[in-house]
Amino acid sequence: MPNKPIVLAMLGIALLQQTVAARAEDWLIHAGHLIDVVNGRVLDRVSIVVHEQRIVRVDAGFAVPEAKQQLVELGDETVLPGLIDMHVHITESGGAGAAPGEQFLLNPADIALRSAYYAEQTLLAGFTTVRDLGETESGSAQALKLAIRKGYVRGPRIFSAGRAIVTTGGYGDPTRGVRLGLLPKAGPEMGVIDGPIEARQVVRLRFEEGAEVVKLRISGSLLSPRSELERMQFTDDELAAIVSTAHEYGLTVTVHAHGNTGARAAILAGVDSIEHGTYAEDETLRLMKARGIYLIPTISVGKWLQKTLESGGHYPGVSIERARAVGPLAQNTCARAYKLGVKIVFGTDAGIFPHGQNAMEFGYMVEAGMPPMAAIQSATIQAARLLRADRELGAVEPGYFADLVAVQGNPLEDISALTHVDFVMKEGKVYRDDRLRTASVAPTAPSHPNSAP
Repeated sequence: MPNKPIVLAMLGIALLQQTVAARAEDWLIHAGHLIDVVNGRVLDRVSIVVHEQRIVRVDAGFAVPEAKQQLVELGDETVLPGLIDMHVHITESGGAGAAPGEQFLLNPADIALRSAYYAEQTLLAGFTTVRDLGETESGSAQALKLAIRKGYVRGPRIFSAGRAIVTTGGYGDPTRGVRLGLLPKAGPEMGVIDGPIEARQVVRLRFEEGAEVVKLRISGSLLSPRSELERMQFTDDELAAIVSTAHEYGLTVTVHAHGNTGARAAILAGVDSIEHGTYAEDETLRLMKARGIYLIPTISVGKWLQKTLESGGHYPGVSIERARAVGPLAQNTCARAYKLGVKIVFGTDAGIFPHGQNAMEFGYMVEAGMPPMAAIQSATIQAARLLRADRELGAVEPGYFADLVAVQGNPLEDISALTHVDFVMKEGKVYRDDRLRTASVAPTAPSHPNSAP
């Protein structure tokens, strides 16, 4: 369960925030252009009717507002579903402005207050849903998720993994490389396992904590100079125990795998998605396609690290040579995967780089050869399918949550338009409206605690 100091800090944030979203009401939204991600087309001059949290109707033409409806005039903009980032670390700043050794200085309350800021920046960038794939402070993402759901904090809807699952001495073991005796040996509570019995136990712990997904770190990392990207860090029986237990409990399984060996082993074990896949070979990608497994390329993180280091910036433990290699490789993997028909969903690894800059991933995906519509679908309906929430999220259709964003221009002609979102609605509440096209953005009481899936 989330630890008590983090929960208390999250509740305290409500007293500090002076503005919250407009109350859920009836809205009539005039959309000059609407991207229909389900059918891969653009509809012109559309009226979207919202009642409380849900979309009620999507009608052709600009309707006249009824007595109780507030009109949002987006007649010269492109509207699309709220965006979904499937790989963030919402409670962390990592090397994105972090001070060296900061992890030894921050208390749970510090992490809670910072993560509330990161969550708001993410939401205002147009990302109404995220999947958090690993926290360093147990319970932090879960506490943030619940605080957002109850309306105490402004942020995206969160699907959380809790602590990532690793093996003793593998990438992510908190005691690896630390002076002997400084920290106690980590176990399943900290996400560190050995053998299939502990593998099953750690999944049950994540389920108990409220996770919707479990994440494994099966290979080394770009950020860990002592880890090898290609070396496997789990045995086959450990993988089988994790995947079978997670699926029994209704959880999805995703795997951090830069190396081809780890990615292939995870695919054969039956995971639902692969994060990064940097060194995946074509044979492995074909196996992913055959088994319907999703790829989350996270091109942004490698590109950001490369630019940061080459401009004289610093990121602990990362060499310029390694950063130069991984960015282009990740983009190449995305290109090959798309050509081979692998299902690709949008994910950035935000938290390694600054939160709120998530949309730059779209440009990298298009550079890799994905059509703009496919890139947008990867961050909407395709992502919702992987979340198993595609009946409520990822599209602008009746019955879906009223998660909407708008941009000037046409992102199908210039994908960079998505880096300049100027309108954000989540669950029928307006969180951003740069031109103040709505009459009411007054502070209100928190929303109902069961307002999100």
